[in-house]
Amino acid sequence: MTKENPFETAKQQIDIAAKKLNLDKDIVEWIKTPRRELIVNFPVKMDDGSIKIFTGYRVQHSIARGPCKGGIRYHPDVTLDEVRALATWMTMKCAVLNLPFGGAKGGVICNPKEMSKEELERLTRRYTSEISMIIGPERDIPAPDVYTNSQVMAWIMDTYSMNKGYSTLGVVTGKPLGLGGSKGRNEATARGCVFTIREAAKKMGIDLKKATAAIQGYGNAGSIAAKLLHEMGVKVIAVSDSKGGILNENGIDPVDVLKHKEKTGSVINHPRCKNITNEELLELECDILVPAALENVITSKNAHNIKAKIIAEAANGPTTPEADKILNKKGVFIIPDILANAGGVTVSYFEWVQDLQAHFWTEDEVNAKLENCMVESFNDVYEIHEKENVDMRMAAYMLALTRVADAIKTRGVFP
Repeated sequence: MTKENPFETAKQQIDIAAKKLNLDKDIVEWIKTPRRELIVNFPVKMDDGSIKIFTGYRVQHSIARGPCKGGIRYHPDVTLDEVRALATWMTMKCAVLNLPFGGAKGGVICNPKEMSKEELERLTRRYTSEISMIIGPERDIPAPDVYTNSQVMAWIMDTYSMNKGYSTLGVVTGKPLGLGGSKGRNEATARGCVFTIREAAKKMGIDLKKATAAIQGYGNAGSIAAKLLHEMGVKVIAVSDSKGGILNENGIDPVDVLKHKEKTGSVINHPRCKNITNEELLELECDILVPAALENVITSKNAHNIKAKIIAEAANGPTTPEADKILNKKGVFIIPDILANAGGVTVSYFEWVQDLQAHFWTEDEVNAKLENCMVESFNDVYEIHEKENVDMRMAAYMLALTRVADAIKTRGVFP
């Protein structure tokens, strides 16, 4: 089976929305073309004394609305097209939330599960040095993504600072609290997603206390989304990770499942649940489906079998354009990734602002500001969805493209 190219998907999504907006073709091509792409091949000394060459990427998609912003992922399947797509989606996401950023993304082809902490540190510091000429608090601010975390961000910040000769807290977000991190950042992606689910349920007349949910992916976003939904009264019936999923139609306790995963390495084989596949999880009878894993998991092959009423895309690009058409015809309410999972970049923006001011907010302040941003953005997108009679993804892209195109036109072409 040919794997979908995520960058082609991203460009296709832009084309569809641009046509609806009747945007100038030259502006559309400008928006679809990443501004800068850096490929680096660099040596890392491994624990056994050998030298291994790794390949890393940093793609800066747009600076029309401000500095670039986007995560760095460590994964064996990282490709340049994947990084390009993720950078493009970041531009759209920041525009939907009306943040003063353009999109960027980075990645290193590696398997962090097979590397020691010392090897990961050496890889991170070398990769940071290789891309340091194009990142910075005013230029491009990285953040955590798949298989990177606050410790990795601390190494990036320290490496960049050592090369500069002074501490530069604002070069990355998602840092530990003691190094300029923001309270509420760890839960932000999931919390933002849950705010959009709550707003969608209100619009659809779904009582969350009687609703069921299935969550694919049990990393940071998936596990916290499960916990927050559970606390709101939603019955979480299934969750999964890369090894498989579990189902209990009477409901599961997300905290208990997380403890089981931390102990055994996976959610599977939980004593009070039945094992299922990731594919089966997507097709379960439930009210809310949260894809919180990788791209292109909902395709034309399985979209017909999806029974959820709401799909909240906590992952980036989990639904292909073909699947979108099928789901929309079925009346499934999709909260698109560039809205649903924008809580992470929103609180990253808050962290960057706090770093630049050297003044930090309480967790309640952060969560309140996040809720305001997510609810306002959901309503902005929903208004276009209603007014233009388009699905939510189209509405989100129309809003984002309008804002990016306006910025490009207002700034003009230099020189």
